[in-house]
Amino acid sequence: MMRAALAELHLAVMLLTRLPAGRMAEAPAIGAAVWAFPLAGALVGGIAAAVLATALALGVAPALAAGLALSASVLATGGLHEDGLADCADGFGGGRDRARKLEIMRDSRIGSYGGLALILSLGLRWQALAILAGEQPAFAPAALIALAMSSRAGLGFALLWLPAARSDGMGKSAAGTSFARAVLGLGLAGLGLGLLVGPQAAALVLAVQIGVQVTFTRIALRQIGGQSGDVLGAMQQLAEIAGWLALAR
Repeated sequence: MMRAALAELHLAVMLLTRLPAGRMAEAPAIGAAVWAFPLAGALVGGIAAAVLATALALGVAPALAAGLALSASVLATGGLHEDGLADCADGFGGGRDRARKLEIMRDSRIGSYGGLALILSLGLRWQALAILAGEQPAFAPAALIALAMSSRAGLGFALLWLPAARSDGMGKSAAGTSFARAVLGLGLAGLGLGLLVGPQAAALVLAVQIGVQVTFTRIALRQIGGQSGDVLGAMQQLAEIAGWLALAR
């Protein structure tokens, strides 16, 4: 059982990051690894937190330190989630019907909707982190790790409750997870939040993130009939933004 859990964690790191994770001779099903998505997020958040704490300790201005931390986060994931957000913005905003929306989302080029979504996402996260880094420099690194975990916790429920919008791709191959695995991921994220930012802030962040992600799942269902890898990436970004706004209000 422990070997299976480690294999699922290994797969989650391989899927959600660009960190060197080696290879797997026999990979488990993607749906089996959803409980470990918050732990993969913790690795990404830990890297960003280390960059932020180091920059602040060296006397770098909070706004610049926040930019360096976000850059580290994007590099650690290869911009995976940002790409999903941009593709969803282009597809949902520019497509006339479901087929056209999915076609646009598969196009690697970024349009005006996607470009604006990326600017707003990075800008809001940067500003919120800069505020926290300036006002609470010891708290901000912990918040980076906590939100990196919690923003990925809802992805398991999207895979569980939404049909795959495509007949191929990550959304299709990851479908078929279980309620227990999704709940375990949420529990790990909630525990991380509580320990890192405190119970009161954790409750607020989870409530806001759940509300945002439930709303977005309804939008995705109406727009393209379900979930895809891009939808999951956009969900993570929106939840992270919501978490930052809740903490830096």
